[in-house]
Amino acid sequence: MLAALTLVTGVSALLLAAWCGWAAYRDQPTKDWHFIGMAVVTLLTLIQLVVGIVLLARGEKPEQGTTIFVAYLLGAFACVPAAGFMSLAERTRWGSVTVAAGGVVLAVLEVRLYDIWGG
Repeated sequence: MLAALTLVTGVSALLLAAWCGWAAYRDQPTKDWHFIGMAVVTLLTLIQLVVGIVLLARGEKPEQGTTIFVAYLLGAFACVPAAGFMSLAERTRWGSVTVAAGGVVLAVLEVRLYDIWGG
């Protein structure tokens, strides 16, 4: 895996979490700007998903197994969009808390992906 892409994705997820956490602290729901941030983070995870699949197709193998690696890739890709959809259902500060939690979860998944690949 590309360590730089994993690092950028993890840091952007933490920035999104801090941004939405600040909105929750100020008692605000997620707004359009937050969804643009979620789209950027989701785009990074999509790029990571494609890169991971291409590396697997070229014959490279993760240290801890292909199945768990693909499962983590798919989970990382779905993490922020799922939190975003849940925040649409909860149009209070708790929607922002949900997205902030999703960003933290994604950052943890990125660390785990790095470990699974053999970093």
